[in-house]
Amino acid sequence: MATIAKLPIRNAPDLSAAAGDIDMSHFWMPFTDNRFFKANPRLFASARDMHYTTTDGMRVLDGTAGLWCVNAGHGRAPISAAIAQATTTLDFAPTFQLAHPLAFEAASAVARLMPAGLDRIFFTNSGSESADTALKMALAYHHARGEGTRFRLIGRQRGYHGTNFGGMSVGGIGGNRRRHVSQVWGVDHLAHTHGDAVRFQRGQQPSNGNLADELEDLVQLHGAETIAAVIVEPVAGSTGVLVPPQGYLQRLREITRKHGILLIFDEVITGFGRLGAATAAEYFGVTPDLLTMAKGLTNGAVPMGAVAASREVHDTVIGKSPAGIEFFHGYTYSGHPLAAAAAIATLKVYADDGLFAHAANLSQVWEDAAHGLRETCPNVIDVRNLGLIAGIELAPRDGAPGARAMEVFHRAFDAGVLIRVTGDIIALSPPLIISAEQIHELFATIGEAIRQTA
Repeated sequence: MATIAKLPIRNAPDLSAAAGDIDMSHFWMPFTDNRFFKANPRLFASARDMHYTTTDGMRVLDGTAGLWCVNAGHGRAPISAAIAQATTTLDFAPTFQLAHPLAFEAASAVARLMPAGLDRIFFTNSGSESADTALKMALAYHHARGEGTRFRLIGRQRGYHGTNFGGMSVGGIGGNRRRHVSQVWGVDHLAHTHGDAVRFQRGQQPSNGNLADELEDLVQLHGAETIAAVIVEPVAGSTGVLVPPQGYLQRLREITRKHGILLIFDEVITGFGRLGAATAAEYFGVTPDLLTMAKGLTNGAVPMGAVAASREVHDTVIGKSPAGIEFFHGYTYSGHPLAAAAAIATLKVYADDGLFAHAANLSQVWEDAAHGLRETCPNVIDVRNLGLIAGIELAPRDGAPGARAMEVFHRAFDAGVLIRVTGDIIALSPPLIISAEQIHELFATIGEAIRQTA
């Protein structure tokens, strides 16, 4: 076994090392065709504002905010400075029976952006952890109220709530579930909202809001007294951008409230300006009982997630639990000093730069550019959009689903644009600092990549 002194640790300048100089055998990459990537590597060396730079010096326009997370753009000095100061002041402090001021300051900053009353903040390290935390909170709430029979969790087909066992179980993307047979028991799913959707609809679907009434069917099937919570993404992102029908989220809120079921919004993607508002809850005018977040919380600079709980949920769990620890859940890095510093600085950048309003003001330019692909590109069978999100669905190749979109992904990257694909859907979510000119550049490059792909 190698000792630390003998390990060939690279220094920062080596981030620009050529792919051929890097030993790629040890890193098992997530959600990646490892065999293909390591034979055809594409590596980033640096990032600034709207662009990455690869190890061979190519600038790449970021059409995905990294992975839906770098909302304020790359390399923001105030965020970097806050993290640097935290590293030299307080590198780590536990938050089990102890704490540090930055965690409380970060929680207050987050709470100010949440819908009224949704201001009790529990920190996690990722969206996956936030989803599982919210599910646990729902169970703890009902238990504290003396309704321990409420154990059932309702998700939605094509939903994505991370890859931990709780989130995977309520999630509804088959590829994330099929190879992991052991899942949380007592889960059921609503249908997704895209079955009868109008193709090339701009913004919200005008109908299909009655799909929320399927929850009444599940109540009749299982009994309201067994259902703890319903969890949905206001806009389903990882499945390929499914925009909710008009009235759908409002109807879910009505039904859950009627039956004493908690409503959880997974806003890991839609939080922090993606729709031109602080949250999708604000955008749609629907307040859930629990709201999960991550990604844009720290601009992706340090891993961090959170759950915003209503005062009713928080006060019930805290006030009606036996003396001692009220909620048996947490993570070593909950409220980590570096992450807390990054969150505080990030939320200040959003406010100082007016980025949520900037996103709202550009949404029409974004929509027009996205839907312009319908007339100029072959194999585009649908375009969906809301705020600064878009999904471009391509016709799958016979016998090779996903292959066409993946080829577009590679062509676009090699032409200097980063996109994301899921199946045969291109999913786009740029940093909120994007300009109208960069929007046109982004879609022009994507359009050319589609036209070059048979």
